[in-house]
Amino acid sequence: MQTLQSALSVLQDVEPPFIPAGAHAMTIVVEYPPGNPGIPPHKHSGPVFGYVIEGEMLFELEGEPPRVVRGGEAFWEPGGDVVHYQDGNNRDDIPMRFTVTMLCDPGKPMLTFLDDEELEQRKNRRVPRTT
Repeated sequence: MQTLQSALSVLQDVEPPFIPAGAHAMTIVVEYPPGNPGIPPHKHSGPVFGYVIEGEMLFELEGEPPRVVRGGEAFWEPGGDVVHYQDGNNRDDIPMRFTVTMLCDPGKPMLTFLDDEELEQRKNRRVPRTT
C-alpha cells in the first residue's frame, strides 16, 4: 500500500491574502484553442488558485512580468485590486486547459472587466514585457 507521503505532490505553497468570512468558492475549467488570447484585463473579488492541466498559459498580473505556466504547474493571484492582464494560450499549435478555484468576496462579483480609462490610469503598474 502506498504511503500518504509518496502519494502527494505539493504544487504550490503560498500564504494567501485575507479571505473574508462568508467567502463563496467556485471551481471552473477553462479551455482555450490554439493561439486564443484569453479574456480581457480583469479583477477577481478574492484570491484565485489555479492549475494548468495541459498546454501553456501566458500569465500576467499587475506588478509582475508576464510568464509562462506549463501543464502540471500551479499559479495563484491575490484578487482584490490586482489586475489580471493575461491568461491566454501561449501556443498557436496546441489547446490549453486550466482549472481555477476562486474565492469571492460576499456580495461582489467573481470577475469584473476594466474599461479603457482604468487601464490608462494603471498603465504605470504594468511590467513591460521582455523578449
